[in-house]
Amino acid sequence: MTLAISIEASADVPIHRQIYEGWQRGILSGRFAAGGRLPSTRELALTLAVSRSTVTQAYEQLIAEGYLQAIRGSGTFVCRELPDRSPNVSGAAKRRPKAVLCAPLSRYGAGLLQDYPRDARLPGFINFSQWGPDREQFPWKIWRRYLWHHLRHVSHEVFDYAEQVEGYDPLREEISKHVSRFRAVNCTPSQVIVVNGSQQALDLCARLLFERGDKVAVENPGYPGALRTFEAYGAMLQPVPVDHDGIVCRDLPDSARVIYVTPSHQYPTGVSMSLHRRLELLAEARRQGAVIIEDDYDSEYRYSGSPLPSLQGLAENVPVIYCGTFSKVMFPGLRIGYLIVPETLVAAFVRAKRLADNFTPVAEQIALKDFIADGHLERHIRRMRRLYGGRREVLLESLRRHLAGAATVYGDAAGMHAFVRIDDKAVGERAKRNKVQLQSAQNCFLGGTHSDHYLFAFAALTERAIRGGIRRIGCR
Repeated sequence: MTLAISIEASADVPIHRQIYEGWQRGILSGRFAAGGRLPSTRELALTLAVSRSTVTQAYEQLIAEGYLQAIRGSGTFVCRELPDRSPNVSGAAKRRPKAVLCAPLSRYGAGLLQDYPRDARLPGFINFSQWGPDREQFPWKIWRRYLWHHLRHVSHEVFDYAEQVEGYDPLREEISKHVSRFRAVNCTPSQVIVVNGSQQALDLCARLLFERGDKVAVENPGYPGALRTFEAYGAMLQPVPVDHDGIVCRDLPDSARVIYVTPSHQYPTGVSMSLHRRLELLAEARRQGAVIIEDDYDSEYRYSGSPLPSLQGLAENVPVIYCGTFSKVMFPGLRIGYLIVPETLVAAFVRAKRLADNFTPVAEQIALKDFIADGHLERHIRRMRRLYGGRREVLLESLRRHLAGAATVYGDAAGMHAFVRIDDKAVGERAKRNKVQLQSAQNCFLGGTHSDHYLFAFAALTERAIRGGIRRIGCR
């Protein structure tokens, strides 16, 4: 690729001088880095449609003045040590940044009031703030085998535009069987739409399910990724409290267009919505004519009691859109999630998906289909359920030992994080001092100050790290 040097044939300045000045300005401003390779005189001459001798003349002057160096057999390079800048040269070469006018944003852009909270990992810290799976425990050898097999043997169509915007059909069939078996979801493969993670699923729901100014009922506290997305699309968020049975249906607002819930493992409190509350919520949605978005982000990890059926599987005459993802159960870099939508909405969601990004990469979909069909996903979930369940118990035991009386853990024995209130104002300072990274749950609340609430991600930490981290922040 030829670097950008522009010339103007009709200008009074000779062409070789224009080429010289273009390179000089670029070098002195840092646009062309020290040690960087230049195109050959022949290549640049062809690009600029000038004679090679014209380019050679410019290069020779730059070499003579110490801006470039020619190495026999290798090429021409920007000098690492540049000549002293005389006043006339530096004045021409130094360019002040152009004033940029602030472009007016759309209503959507103006509605992006807050960034999604994500703490950077601090080196040397025990990190309770990075919520996700233990990547060291994933069966990488098996996954790579599937992926490389398909990369070697599939047709070139895999690397072209996908015909199936809604997803690779065999994968959609496997997802349909998987959620039917483990979550009692009632669907056919035609209702499954493969998306780039659950966050895109929520974005598509926001685009298609409500207008700016419509009421959207959300759990409070709730998942910040959903709250920020809905708010940016102009929803009037209606916070609804959560108790030990889930969202409190009697506090649902009238005429809500959409109700967003995380019933299997409420984010962030960790409670599981009781069967009675699920039926109550469905009845209220039916009465109001509301659409329910069921975000089932990590229901695979339940450590006691029998799993409860999905809202989608219980629904009668109520539109429920079910969101799931493989990023939490497998690994975050696998940006494959899925929506299960009523048949009447499939066409609209597929059209919106095409406009958003055309399709989800196909090679990973094919590998994932085999990974599920051959039973590896189910085996991985069983193994991780035992491992994460043990780590959760270690976390709770450590909190009782080192923060006795100060820590209150909410929610059921499920998921990959714990929601904890700590009645100790010094815990944050102790954590920083002792190299423990905590995550405040403040961003999960709509209104109020909740600086004493924390999210403890435990799935990716060893039992030793969990014990050590809680001991470091313990009361002294």
